[in-house]
Amino acid sequence: MSDTVIKVENLSKKYILRHQAAGRRRYVALRDVLTHRVASLFRRGDRQDETREEFWALQDVSFTVKKGESVGVIGRNGAGKSTLLKILSRITEPSRGRIEIEGRVSSLLEVGTGFHPELTGRENIYLNGAILGMRRAEIKKKFDEIVAFAEVEKFLDTPVKHFSSGMYVRLAFAVAAHLEPDILIVDEVLAVGDTQFQKKCLGKMQDVSTHEGRTVLFVSHNLQAIRQMCGRVLFMKQGKLVSAGDPHLAISAYLGQGGDDEASAVYELATYPRSYPIENAMMRRIRFLNAQDQPASTVRLNDVLTVEVSLSVTKPLQEVNISMAVIHGEGLRVFSEAYSDQYSPPPKLDPGEYMVRFHVPMRFFKMENYFLDVTVVDAGRHCDWVAGMLMPQIVDENPYVQMESNRWGVLRVPVTWDIIKPALPQP
Repeated sequence: MSDTVIKVENLSKKYILRHQAAGRRRYVALRDVLTHRVASLFRRGDRQDETREEFWALQDVSFTVKKGESVGVIGRNGAGKSTLLKILSRITEPSRGRIEIEGRVSSLLEVGTGFHPELTGRENIYLNGAILGMRRAEIKKKFDEIVAFAEVEKFLDTPVKHFSSGMYVRLAFAVAAHLEPDILIVDEVLAVGDTQFQKKCLGKMQDVSTHEGRTVLFVSHNLQAIRQMCGRVLFMKQGKLVSAGDPHLAISAYLGQGGDDEASAVYELATYPRSYPIENAMMRRIRFLNAQDQPASTVRLNDVLTVEVSLSVTKPLQEVNISMAVIHGEGLRVFSEAYSDQYSPPPKLDPGEYMVRFHVPMRFFKMENYFLDVTVVDAGRHCDWVAGMLMPQIVDENPYVQMESNRWGVLRVPVTWDIIKPALPQP
């Protein structure tokens, strides 16, 4: 009997994007819509006010997953990762190709997946178990373990529509992981939880795969988590599967992929996943700028990298501080700095739009991968935090750059060397 539990063959998904013709209003009154619909009855085939475009979210994707494997899925936003998982979870149908799945699938693709907002936490646990085909006795056997893991016992009989996003995710993950699915599918939704809970979830997924012999598919931008728990990684780019294999090779390919400088050097943060709720101030955009003050996905070793943060303040802030931290690609925290290190006392900010820049000398970095975290606080109270933004790739014009692979540590220290010269005779 084959131990393959997921088989995907030439899987493709097409969406039709509709665009209004130039010059037409995007938003119209209901009266205008009704008028247009009635008029269109007498203009058969008249769609000149609208253009249609085909968008292939997935194109001829093929792979297999064996029982007990932990498989990571990585790629930039828009690579097709979530579309793939939705098809595997039977949330949407493919346009072409086929999939074969053996066993029960439990999915956590977005906050509240599979929950009914009007039902309590207790009722949703039993509802999800029933959806998975479990008997009430089976669910009851796991019930206490689910509640303990989710840490929501106090709110168990409250309708989940009143839960915070963090509570929602804790309970949803606990249900998905503990009701004995044969295949557990988890998207980036875990980024909503706090750091301690993320570690707890990763540990549970490892346990599900390693000790219980179940299969895990895990999408994440947290490459350290992917390295930690996945034995194989699917690297996707623009709807296509670029590689499927060794995690180190797949992650190296992902980090080294080329692309438009503007697109890969600008992070629009409106939908960027946060680990904590936003309060009173929100970072809207972060840009990485080179020595020419232009967005760039690469930066020279001897240049200074400028990081520009666009900040929207919604309520008066009394003691604003912005901090940054650099994380090595292997997950090691390298260093951190704060606005208050240079400017004191902390400034007050009225509601409005602000911009701040900080400048990082690249001479201290090795030619490896680093990530940036940025935090905004007010009088010690958290406002906003974004983590895991890939910093520009470092390039060096040194002809002996091959020596980089033999360097120790995660940073350079620019030691000054004297020129080699003949030794003076000893007295």
